[in-house]
Amino acid sequence: MGYTMNLPKTMRAMVTMGHGDLDQMVFHQNWPRPDPREGEVLIRVKACGLNNTDVNTRSGWYSKAVIEATTGRAFDKVHAEDPTWGGAPITFPRIQGADVCGVVAAVGANVDRSRIGERVITDNWLRDPADPTNMDKTGYFGSECDGGFAEYTTLPAQNAIAIQSDLSDAELATFSCSYSTAEGMLTRAAVTADDTVLVPGASGGVGGALVQLAKRRGARVIALASLEKHADVAALGADIVLPRPNNDLRTQLEDERISVVADIVGGATWPTLIDCLERGGRYVCSGAIAGPLVNFDLRTFYLRDLTFLGSTVIPPSVTQKLVSYIQEGGLRPNLAATFPLEELHAAQAMFIAKQHTGNIVVIP
Repeated sequence: MGYTMNLPKTMRAMVTMGHGDLDQMVFHQNWPRPDPREGEVLIRVKACGLNNTDVNTRSGWYSKAVIEATTGRAFDKVHAEDPTWGGAPITFPRIQGADVCGVVAAVGANVDRSRIGERVITDNWLRDPADPTNMDKTGYFGSECDGGFAEYTTLPAQNAIAIQSDLSDAELATFSCSYSTAEGMLTRAAVTADDTVLVPGASGGVGGALVQLAKRRGARVIALASLEKHADVAALGADIVLPRPNNDLRTQLEDERISVVADIVGGATWPTLIDCLERGGRYVCSGAIAGPLVNFDLRTFYLRDLTFLGSTVIPPSVTQKLVSYIQEGGLRPNLAATFPLEELHAAQAMFIAKQHTGNIVVIP
């Protein structure tokens, strides 16, 4: 038997009703509060960060029918069978939002009651407990199950990671998705202190995390960002910040030897990134916000002995490592703005416009 305190039966929640435009996200004042099932905890959400998965799933951008950049608007043609990150449909209504910081408010059966009151952040990868390294048996919090754009949410107890930190709830809500994505990319590309890493979209949540985490590994980091964001990106630790977009990148890099490109941008300027890689270099990708289809010259690929790496499902250890880095004070939150939950439309519009630096968070 689980344990539930005297909690309200309903909650405020922003609920996505289907694929489409921002108006598919509907604010409810009295949405049913979930109860934790066996092995789960109920979290009182204190803050929840925004990420590209929210936008792409809501708009249907993951469908192979879509060839445009991430815009956040509904697409005219979306294949019914592949509109989400995992290539399979999800059910609606759905509460999105993955990057939760909150407090355990109740526990389900077979979860220690002492966890009630713990401050936690989320490990968003929902794994098979009997086969946790099997990438085919994974889901994502806020996608395959309801997430954090609400006052309460449930998830498996092992995915609610206790954290001790002086950072605010909003600051802690910047880490789970962006920083785990970035650390997963650097892990897959085996980045070390011997590398020079080029980060094309360094002003976003994942990009800023890549800069910090690559520097933490001792790598040299060259970042690309629009001119008005250069000071913010430099403050994250980048050794060099160059303009983006940039069609003269190879010339501007001069004698720099780029061993790794860590990319979430893609789009029309993608070939210029590949042209910068030294022989034997690695390209690792976890997004394509500027467009998923690129001009790929196979000669550059094989004549330079390049390695290409996709990065989505991360090793189970990554989020635990991130928590230890945060508790050590080794990572800087990059909080751009906060909005009340009921203003999620405005928050997501700002997120999509990409005029900010860092992460945007909503507060229930």
